Amino acid sequence: MLKGLYTAYTGMLNEQHRMDTLTNNLANADTVGYKKEGATSQAFGDLLAVKIKDASIGMKLAQPIGYNNPGVKIGENYTDYTQGSYRVTGNTYDLALDGRGFFTIEFTNKAGETSTMYTRAGQFTLNREGYLVTEDGDYVLGTQNQRIRLDTLTDAEIDKNGVIYQNNTAVATIQVTDFEDYNYLEKYAETYYRPVEGAQIVPADAQINSGYLEMANVQIVSEMVNLIAITRAYESNQKIIQTYDSSLEIAVNQLGRVQ
Repeated sequence: MLKGLYTAYTGMLNEQHRMDTLTNNLANADTVGYKKEGATSQAFGDLLAVKIKDASIGMKLAQPIGYNNPGVKIGENYTDYTQGSYRVTGNTYDLALDGRGFFTIEFTNKAGETSTMYTRAGQFTLNREGYLVTEDGDYVLGTQNQRIRLDTLTDAEIDKNGVIYQNNTAVATIQVTDFEDYNYLEKYAETYYRPVEGAQIVPADAQINSGYLEMANVQIVSEMVNLIAITRAYESNQKIIQTYDSSLEIAVNQLGRVQ
């Protein structure tokens, strides 16, 4: 009977994790360049259901106690990198990628440490010194890993290849970086990504559209449907625990009563 309590409890934990992931997607439905996340579930392996620290068989030995279903455990989160919809802004420095790849950003953390990050969020602007930066003030890098500096008093045009023109002269090219396997990317904050060990850079096959922004690839209607399903699954596990609790109360307070 207690095994059923544990199974329902693990189910509630798993549904809570799925709900946290889903609500984070909904909260970022209007975030430029955001890629939605999903959560997986895994079954506990039968071999995990063993007796341990049992003096009758030896403290360092583990004895299987039979095949059963101990419940569900939280799996891994994953990121959906599918293309988001475009929003027209008409701003020259609002950029959207069409295809695989990421903008390359020189990121500085609160401790003043600098590293290279990658993002699909192309909501850029010029700072006072004329450098092309993100909304948070991080520098956008060119093809030579250099900061891009422009004349703030001169209009600019950006073509499909990311070449920036001022006075009909090419002054810089925006760097677009792609990776062979996105499983080797680690998410940082909401829209930044950084490579981990094993990541391999490959030539990017993407065009840059000036005057557009790529919005989050979150479908609000489908996310709300999933939210309802998760809520009902959570409530079902909750009712199972309440039923077990009532049964245990009868077993302890009534069936075990001495007449």
